[in-house]
Amino acid sequence: MATILAHIQVETGREDDFEAIARALFAETHAKDAGVLHYEYWRGAEPGLYYCLLAFDHFRAFLAHQTSAHHEAASSRLGEVIRDIRLEWLDPVSGASRLPMTEMQSLPDNADELTRRYHKVFAAKIQNWWRSRR
Repeated sequence: MATILAHIQVETGREDDFEAIARALFAETHAKDAGVLHYEYWRGAEPGLYYCLLAFDHFRAFLAHQTSAHHEAASSRLGEVIRDIRLEWLDPVSGASRLPMTEMQSLPDNADELTRRYHKVFAAKIQNWWRSRR
């Protein structure tokens, strides 16, 4: 399983553009991507601050989402409106979340170059202290 909380700071005045891209990504992700458990966007307390919670039933499904045609098409537009983004890997508290544990998976043997690159860039960061709490 793979769960990420994306902390997204949007350029001032580009909020409408970002929200339009987010709506399109939400619709296409839920319509086209296999293994999606959770994929939603929220506005934060500070102006231009957004969050996206992404959860997939396994890491390979997350990679497929990242390398999908609709996500790749949105990437350049997102790059124009996002000032900063920080990805935080999350692990559910057993009995207080319906999501399974976050785990890293190896690449399939037939992975293309983009998938191989994203496997390194977006590698799941499993915190040592999580292991003792599982």
